[in-house]
Amino acid sequence: MRSIGFTACALALAATAAVAAPLTGEAAFGAWQDDKPGLSRLIAPADLPPPDETRSRHGFREPVSRPDNVTPKLPEGFAAQLVVSGLEGPRVMRVAPNGDIFIANSAANEIIVLRLEEGTPTIARRSIFADGLALPYGIAFYPPGDNPSWVYVANTNSVVRFPYSNGDLIAAGPAEVIVDDVPEGLHWTRDLVFAADGSSFYLSVGSGSNVARDMPAVPSVAGGLAAWKADKPTGATWGPEERQANVLSYSPDGGNEKIVATGLRNCSGLTLQAATGALWCVVNERDGLGDNTPFDYATRVSEGGFYGWPWYYIGANEDPRRRGERPDLADQVKVPDVLFQAHSAPLGIAFYDGAAFPEKYQGSAFVTFHGSWNREKRTGHKVVMLPFENGKPTGAYEDFMTGFVISDQEVWGRPVGVTVARDGALLVSEDGNGTIWRVTYGGTK
Repeated sequence: MRSIGFTACALALAATAAVAAPLTGEAAFGAWQDDKPGLSRLIAPADLPPPDETRSRHGFREPVSRPDNVTPKLPEGFAAQLVVSGLEGPRVMRVAPNGDIFIANSAANEIIVLRLEEGTPTIARRSIFADGLALPYGIAFYPPGDNPSWVYVANTNSVVRFPYSNGDLIAAGPAEVIVDDVPEGLHWTRDLVFAADGSSFYLSVGSGSNVARDMPAVPSVAGGLAAWKADKPTGATWGPEERQANVLSYSPDGGNEKIVATGLRNCSGLTLQAATGALWCVVNERDGLGDNTPFDYATRVSEGGFYGWPWYYIGANEDPRRRGERPDLADQVKVPDVLFQAHSAPLGIAFYDGAAFPEKYQGSAFVTFHGSWNREKRTGHKVVMLPFENGKPTGAYEDFMTGFVISDQEVWGRPVGVTVARDGALLVSEDGNGTIWRVTYGGTK
């Protein structure tokens, strides 16, 4: 009997291990029907299909109303509580030191503040902190710590700041322009985060087009490419794409602009990993090369790093639309840390630094997938978790919050913002129905 019991237990453990193993290779290239909380994927650079293996499709549909009584799906023990609905394009969220939730209500060109009753999704106070903005997105408090005196906001074409004291629901003064010449183009989202010591802030600026369509093969400067390379960072673009597809840094007063990293087509989400101090971003890669090429990704941002756009992707894979232009860069392309299914459209990233979730989530990162129009089989429209071990990503990602898709043609939710509330709950915004959700675990409220 003891032997039989041991065998049964071993079989059960083996079955559990089999279920927990991540999908790899082509098996990881599924559609929304495959998504479910706990499903894990591990995508490697070698899994990358050649360009144009499948035809690119335009499958985007406008979101529909959330069906009655439908809520997101979560792992066992978790619950999603609706905080608010009907916002106009809620995007980035940041939590102030006092617990207030600052939200970039981007389509309304405003920043709103929600104050929740302690440990609940109930709104105690709601206010417009600032309006008259230009597609606001990134939000940061300065100086970092418990007593900030400014709220910085990244518009699509500028960075501004407002005077602030803990608990302010309305800006204490008018916007002060800090950076007035942020490049504009195809990608309008500009995220913003301060270095841990407050000495500088980072600003993400996406590319002006899909694959530098209007950028000539050689820069129009005296001396051509050789002269350009002599005083610009590796992989810096020119012409209409100059200063774009980059992470930039500035001093708190908006001076001392520096290109930190290049070749990041659309780094829509920026954050710091508290455990290591590393800067991370999530990137929407280019369109038009097929359903599964190239992979989107999350990566640590290395100073001076070049991540490929527009000439290469996921290492030395050359984009056929820019073939032969920059062979000198092929061996300088950094491979990202975590690869996602192509056209997932990751927009937000936040490391879990709370104490309310189980141990496996401590130090992990949550990433929102907005979903893309550029594929035949719909994917994205969910929140995933990136496991970390000893401060380093395992390379896998696990479905955490799903259920936003109704059918191949209908989706009600498009996750965008993600942040951790002061009580350890996870907050997620989506701009399909303008909702914000509070995710809790077990006995926590």
